[in-house]
Amino acid sequence: MCSFLKYNHKCITIAFLTVVLCFCMACSGKKNETPVKPVNRAALPRMHTENITTLISDSGITRYRITTPAWYVYDRTKEPYWSFPKGLHLQRFDEHYHIDAEIQCKRAFYYQARQLWRLDGKVKALNLQGETFESEQIFWSQREHRIYSDSLVRITKLTQIIIGKAGFDSNETMTKYTIKLTNGTIPVKPTK
Repeated sequence: MCSFLKYNHKCITIAFLTVVLCFCMACSGKKNETPVKPVNRAALPRMHTENITTLISDSGITRYRITTPAWYVYDRTKEPYWSFPKGLHLQRFDEHYHIDAEIQCKRAFYYQARQLWRLDGKVKALNLQGETFESEQIFWSQREHRIYSDSLVRITKLTQIIIGKAGFDSNETMTKYTIKLTNGTIPVKPTK
């Protein structure tokens, strides 16, 4: 029995030394490190939200409702902005919570420092007078209380359609505007 224990003790000692030797060999020597590429944090959004409806207030009064399938916030860039790559539907409220302007588009960007919206792709806006503005790009400066475009615009009124080759300039509610390079006026019979 004594010789069996001596033999078993030798086996355990050899096994232990083998494990220690393997561990030492693994820990020493050349390291196989994979180089880590630096991440451009400015190119990554800090926030990403999907399928939302949100209300935005100004001076404690609810002014806007935004509905969008995707919203990204890039606030680490040189000029922080919000991105709405799948489009948005925006409604503006007056002080009595009535909708006084409504806009929808295929893509949008909001530049926070400048308080400027850039709306792209089949932009359609409706004002209080029931006039529809359609263009490929419209800008909305909240700071200047102005909506404008340098792109072709089609304005559909109750009795006519006006085409502006070089866009338009308007107040925020799109009730007072000038059309640039009017291409023509098309009379329309009002629907009853």
